Amino acid sequence: MTGLNRMRTTLFFVLLAAAVCVVARDTVRAAEWKPAAGPLSTRWTKDVRPDNAWPEYPRPQMVRPEWQNLNGLWQFAVARPDEAPPIGRDLDEQILVPFPVESALSGVMRSVERVWYRRTFTVPPAWSGKRVLLHFGAVDWEATVWLNGRELGTHRGGYDPFDFDITDALRATGEQELVVGVFDPSDAGTQPRGKQVKKPRGIWYTPSTGIWQTVWIEPVPMHAHIGSIRAVPDLKAGKVRVEVGSNYTLKRAIPAQLKVLDGDRVVVTGTAHIGVPLELAIPQPRAWSPSDPFLYGLKVTFGDSEQSMDTVESYFGMRDVAVGKDQSGITRLLLNGEPLFQFGPLDQGFWPDGLYTAPCDAAMRYDLEVTRRLGFNMVRKHVKVEPDRWYYWCDKLGLLVWQDMPSGDASVAPGKGEITRSPESARQFETELVGMIGARWGHPSIVMWVVFNEGWGQYDTARLVNRVHTLDQSRLVCGASGWNDVPAGDVHDIHVYPGPGATKPEERRAAVLGEFGGLGLPLAGHTWQNEKNWGYRNLRTTDELNDGYLKLLANLRPLVGEPGLSAAVYTQTTDVKIEVNGIMTYDREVVKLDEQRAAAAATKLYQPPPAVRTRPDR
Repeated sequence: MTGLNRMRTTLFFVLLAAAVCVVARDTVRAAEWKPAAGPLSTRWTKDVRPDNAWPEYPRPQMVRPEWQNLNGLWQFAVARPDEAPPIGRDLDEQILVPFPVESALSGVMRSVERVWYRRTFTVPPAWSGKRVLLHFGAVDWEATVWLNGRELGTHRGGYDPFDFDITDALRATGEQELVVGVFDPSDAGTQPRGKQVKKPRGIWYTPSTGIWQTVWIEPVPMHAHIGSIRAVPDLKAGKVRVEVGSNYTLKRAIPAQLKVLDGDRVVVTGTAHIGVPLELAIPQPRAWSPSDPFLYGLKVTFGDSEQSMDTVESYFGMRDVAVGKDQSGITRLLLNGEPLFQFGPLDQGFWPDGLYTAPCDAAMRYDLEVTRRLGFNMVRKHVKVEPDRWYYWCDKLGLLVWQDMPSGDASVAPGKGEITRSPESARQFETELVGMIGARWGHPSIVMWVVFNEGWGQYDTARLVNRVHTLDQSRLVCGASGWNDVPAGDVHDIHVYPGPGATKPEERRAAVLGEFGGLGLPLAGHTWQNEKNWGYRNLRTTDELNDGYLKLLANLRPLVGEPGLSAAVYTQTTDVKIEVNGIMTYDREVVKLDEQRAAAAATKLYQPPPAVRTRPDR
């Protein structure tokens, strides 16, 4: 054996030994990992492991066949301001991604502002000759990313997905080192944050710092690939307008082949060019609705040779939402051209074990299935944006969604009018507002965007309503849910606790009850704390709760006729920490309402409203 061959052989075994050590170390760490000891868990907590942390494909409306999940155990450390990234350096702790740092399921469960994440991964050899994209579902709030020592960029926004093309930063072979630095000031900053505060109390809850949605990589063709798909249904005309975007400026026109599918059956085909909308006629279109949540498949193939083909699978629903008059001349919310009373719970999306992140996809789906079983046809997602799969399940199960923009800014105006925001605060709010709409645009379940909640950081309402309408003309817009009404948007939204109550419809705005109810019932063994639990109205037994709930709905029913209420939102889906207004307990173990009685009462709300009566003069 020559000296060179001996050196090569020695180097091979050194690298092999190092790889074995890394695998052994990671195996030991995985075996040692366990959730932190929190006050309350769910039935799914025990099943969460480093090897099964959110394994589902995270982007159901833009599916590629090849991808690699980067969830699991990452190295972790608390960071200091202006500290250099830990490139090439092991970190002492570990964290289970994608669970927030403060959550029990992360394994850390500490309050922090700045943290480091670090892990290595390998790229499959079959991806050679392709570009590789690195995706983050969401990181709260500011994330700076390095790969193999190269800084890829910084993203600010706690709710919207972002990605990097990492091809040029990849090593030719072997392990790739990924480092993420996160800064999250929570309520010390002015960024959108929803109900996250450093000192939880009352209706304000624990922050969710850091990576809280799936991290993943996927290969795409080297020269050009599909960057976006936008399908706009036109139910009245029986058409869908599809626009395909690319992340690259093309030097020549490359067509995209489109197929609309009903299961495996091809409904219609067409050829589109990047950035140019194509209208496809849908024969006898089947409308999407809560009673029939039918989804058309959409397959897009883009490229000019077999080697450079990019194929993406998506879906859309043929549905139309509008404000219009019913047969009595009352302004109503319309779905597919017909009045439909929209009734659902306020859904805050918090979990005792995962905070912002449900323990698993099945747990997240369970909340929505219970919502449907209780007779609701809608859900208001409250000052939080969920992972893409949450909306996928709403699409599949037939739940209408009112999507709130997460509130922010340190100032809260308690019903006294709009505030003046700093230019930096306003700029970040509007950046994330646009990001929320763009990231969740394709889901037929979303029928309304809610810009502000109860005056929290409310400013320039009319201008922002107009901006949202410009961005998305296929949905309704609520300028402010409760408190400070500005005559803009499609609805006049009031809050009444316990209620119910109603305002009068207007010529161009429907009347909705954005929050009511809040009947509180703590159940021993299923609360965050044994004491200091609260509700808007505290009850003692499940019988009292059920009777109170049915009475609220009985009083709500006449308001549908006169003055002409179009929707109502009951507070709330689950208990959250010490707030016990939930239909379910915080651990999801107990559904407090009698499902049959609740569903029967809700069904009455969807029947034609009682005849409008003329009130006698007083």
